[in-house]
Amino acid sequence: MHENAPTIPTNANACLLLADGRLFFGEGIGAEGITTGEICFNTAMTGYQEILTDPSFAGQVITFTFPHIGNVGCNDEDAETIRPVAAGLIIRERITRDSNFRSDSTLNEWLQANRITGISGVDTRAITRHIRDHGAQNCAIVHSSQQLTQENLRGAMSRLQQSPDMSGLELAATVTTAKAYDWTEGLWRLQPEQRTAFVEKYHVVAVDFGQKLNILRSLAERGCKVTVVPAKTSAEDILAYKPDGVFLSNGPGDPAATGVYSTPMLRKLIDTDTPIFGICLGHQLLGLALGGRTEKLARGHRGANQPVKNLATGAVEITSQNHGFAVVADSLPPNVEVSHMSLFDDTVEGLRVTDKPVFCVQYHPESSPGPHDSQYLFDDFVELMQKHKKAA
Repeated sequence: MHENAPTIPTNANACLLLADGRLFFGEGIGAEGITTGEICFNTAMTGYQEILTDPSFAGQVITFTFPHIGNVGCNDEDAETIRPVAAGLIIRERITRDSNFRSDSTLNEWLQANRITGISGVDTRAITRHIRDHGAQNCAIVHSSQQLTQENLRGAMSRLQQSPDMSGLELAATVTTAKAYDWTEGLWRLQPEQRTAFVEKYHVVAVDFGQKLNILRSLAERGCKVTVVPAKTSAEDILAYKPDGVFLSNGPGDPAATGVYSTPMLRKLIDTDTPIFGICLGHQLLGLALGGRTEKLARGHRGANQPVKNLATGAVEITSQNHGFAVVADSLPPNVEVSHMSLFDDTVEGLRVTDKPVFCVQYHPESSPGPHDSQYLFDDFVELMQKHKKAA
């Protein structure tokens, strides 16, 4: 970045650098400094705080295709994890002024408080097309308090060159809970006292690979006492809770890397005939444990408008998704059926084991944000636990 150093526009205090050399200058938002990660785009029109607090976005810089972000502000209740882990944020327009009675802070204040670096004023349509045409790649955002300098760009490029590739990266262990805990809160309601009045009929052990809190709310809403355990909890320790069912959460990173420690645990659980339900990374890890393999998608699925076909009923569900890897259909053994399929690219969106009480989906039935078409899957899990208890 010496002989061919790019011209920095006047008043630009931020820049997005892609690994293939593309540069986008704009206005910094959030925390000042340099951040790096895998760039991706999300097509959701609502729920920016829920997306930014989804642990599945660890190590990723999110481009929102919807141009107006920030209109409802931020608050503690809408977070999907206690500690946001998204690497960065890219938006088209300046942050919209918040106008909502539940807003406790502006989006920019929230980004600063959570040390998330971002950029606005860039062509997100061009960025999205670039990712679509050239595939996923790493990027860096540099945000300075003053006019950018060539030194700023050199520092960002150096950090970008050192950033790890998502393939082979194990991130679940960095976002999982440090210790086990119980969860009892149901789905969000305006009055807090209306979120916890549930009769506990089933005990679910949820393995936290980077879970969203609305998953736990969806289980508690259906009468489940939920015990959340760390990602590396052994099968023996999980079974010691005497669960009616085991839930496998979403999470970030390459499933093959997480599978190194999750596969032995999952195979032991599967052998016990304990009902198991997995979502997103949990789905991918089940696919690996059942003998399949995963592959990285060229651009991933991220948004709240993804069409999925239920192959058993023929119904099409509009789903919320966030993943960059997928289970390969022809790698699965005969006793594992593909239950759901993406209508975007025909990738696997759900699995069912024909001779075990085990099923999983690639997408997010808990939404938050997104449509509620797939909430029935939590009911299916409850029915599976009830059936198993009666049989026992």
